[in-house]
Amino acid sequence: MCLLWDEKGTYTVPTNVRRLSVDLSPWENLSLGQMDEQYGDMVDFEYCDRMAKLSPDEELPNLDMLERRVFLERRSRFKSSVPPVANKPPNRCTSTETLNTLDRPSHNEIQRQNHANSRKREIYPEFPSERANEENHDRRRDSHSSDRNAGSGSEVGSYKPVAEIIKEKNQMQRNPARVKPEAARAPVRVAEEGPSVKVSQIKNTFDVPKKTKERPPEVQTPPKKDMLRRVVRQSKFRHVFGQAVRNDQCYDDIRVSRVTWDSSFCAVNPKFVAIIIDASGGGAFLVLPLQKSGRIDKSYPTVCGHTGPVLDIDWCPHNDHVIASGSEDCTVMVWQITENGLETPLSQPVVVLEGHSKRVGIVSWHPNARNVLLSAGCDNQIIIWNVGTGEAMINLEDMHPDVIFSVSWSRNGNLLCTACKDKKVRVIDPRKKKVVAEKDKAHEGARPMRAIFLADGNIFTTGFSRMSERQLALWKTDNMDEPICVQEMDSSNGVLLPFYDPDTSVVYLCGKGDSSIRYFEITDEAPYVHYLSTFSTKEPQRGMGYMPKRGLDVNKCEIARFYKLHERKCEPIIMTVPRKSDLFQDDLYPDTAGPDPALEGEEWFAGKNGGPLLISLKDGYVSTKNRDLKVVKTNALETKPVTKAETTPTVQKHVSPQPSVKMEQKMEDKLEEVLREFKSLRDRVILQDRRIARLEDQVSKVSM
Repeated sequence: MCLLWDEKGTYTVPTNVRRLSVDLSPWENLSLGQMDEQYGDMVDFEYCDRMAKLSPDEELPNLDMLERRVFLERRSRFKSSVPPVANKPPNRCTSTETLNTLDRPSHNEIQRQNHANSRKREIYPEFPSERANEENHDRRRDSHSSDRNAGSGSEVGSYKPVAEIIKEKNQMQRNPARVKPEAARAPVRVAEEGPSVKVSQIKNTFDVPKKTKERPPEVQTPPKKDMLRRVVRQSKFRHVFGQAVRNDQCYDDIRVSRVTWDSSFCAVNPKFVAIIIDASGGGAFLVLPLQKSGRIDKSYPTVCGHTGPVLDIDWCPHNDHVIASGSEDCTVMVWQITENGLETPLSQPVVVLEGHSKRVGIVSWHPNARNVLLSAGCDNQIIIWNVGTGEAMINLEDMHPDVIFSVSWSRNGNLLCTACKDKKVRVIDPRKKKVVAEKDKAHEGARPMRAIFLADGNIFTTGFSRMSERQLALWKTDNMDEPICVQEMDSSNGVLLPFYDPDTSVVYLCGKGDSSIRYFEITDEAPYVHYLSTFSTKEPQRGMGYMPKRGLDVNKCEIARFYKLHERKCEPIIMTVPRKSDLFQDDLYPDTAGPDPALEGEEWFAGKNGGPLLISLKDGYVSTKNRDLKVVKTNALETKPVTKAETTPTVQKHVSPQPSVKMEQKMEDKLEEVLREFKSLRDRVILQDRRIARLEDQVSKVSM
């Protein structure tokens, strides 16, 4: 409702006069008649008439459409009986509170004026009369403060802060049906600091502070993409998983050697598994056919020709029946195993190679040349033998001042990579007898290192840091000043034995005394050595054997197989890439090195090189005719007459075999070929049956 207005100017109400103001709740259901009967004498209809004639531009901002309609209806009803204004006290009901109530605009008008004129910084706009008379405005503010300080309790009830005014306005906007005329509402006084409050201050008071949208300068999009690409690197070997075989497929009750030499103690090929064992009165090792699993009898025949403990063994890559062994008795012996394994203890080697003055801890066959064998001993020298003649062809002396920890052939077999106790890694050309490259302190730790050649010519090493933390590193052969990458793994004491697959570029690290196998993929992208996964078991490993690629089961997507040595058991572990298809996986099984040598031993010693002869594993590996190891003459280094007498019959046996033995060998070879063809045909029939069954299931689902 409209209250009295004094046109003569500002009038200050005495402190002892009660104001005629009404505090109406907006939710009271009062009709117009009731409001006229109770509060009609407080209405100035001339002012209401003047308000009705105002244009929208001049209309006061605190009057909405509902209030204006009430004014017009009331003027039409009481036009004939309008009470004279003169009878009313002219200034008794006028107060500065009423003026402030009339001058206060609505919240919507405040927003509209802020958008129209951004330079205005006051909340409530001034009328022309107020702009013309600023002194009266100041006096009104003074009267506000005096009235508040000296007023009665009714004044305190009429005061409302800005927050409550805005809250009531929002409630009436949400419920327009329940909005009542504001004529009978009590005049609400705005706080004294209202004219000086800024729009930005009110906005900051009621708005929720927003977070800044500015990004730090160091956060950029390209590094995030690179990081995601490194974390989620695409590789077909990301999900390789290891699985141990069942207990009935393990080799139980085996007395694994307790020698402290850091070798693998196990060697595997597609036919046999050889394990160094404890033996009284000398050195021995077991040779078991792969299919002979289960408990091994203590009386099972062994290879027992050495007089000292055996330190290392290695199968010939070109003949699955020939194995070499190095021992503490300073000799290297080459043995030939029969087709079905040992039936009696084998004590007579094919040839004995003597030339070392101390124990022989490393033996390794040439990857591409026939009958070329390398041996390294604790006398700090490397000897390369021609096993066919029993002669020491190359002797690498004065290159290593201390014990040699490991020796590795390159892919084509023309270079050697050695790791020595003097913390140096050397690349040696054995036929020229010179060091091509070397790196001092490749790993600063004092414990043994290992170094192997990769397929691309780089060198992969494992060792220990100065703080005895296990490390792996990658080096370029042509520049070994700085490594390509170095990674620290853990702080265990076990020596890491690396096993490398040149077809898939995956390196498997098996620590002696550990219970896990870690595998990494080596690529041309940083960080070059990518961690794939870890296979863990409960029991620690005493040694480890690694199966060549041609001995794996391609139908099960098997990419590696290890033979883990426990204290009393040998446990096969299969590494598999999960694939749904039963077809041959070309990307997992590229052409691999076959059993046929590319060169004869004499050709390699003469200076000829040759890469490995590759074979396909698509139809499974079918071995060719096995050749017996022939020694054309006795060992040239032989000095013991007793050993010479024992060796001569063995040599004669292989030089001039009986014709009946040859015929039997031919018949056995033909029979084996027929059996292999029959097995391959049976496997194909099984695969076709599976495919037909799968197709029938799909057709039945579609028909349903």
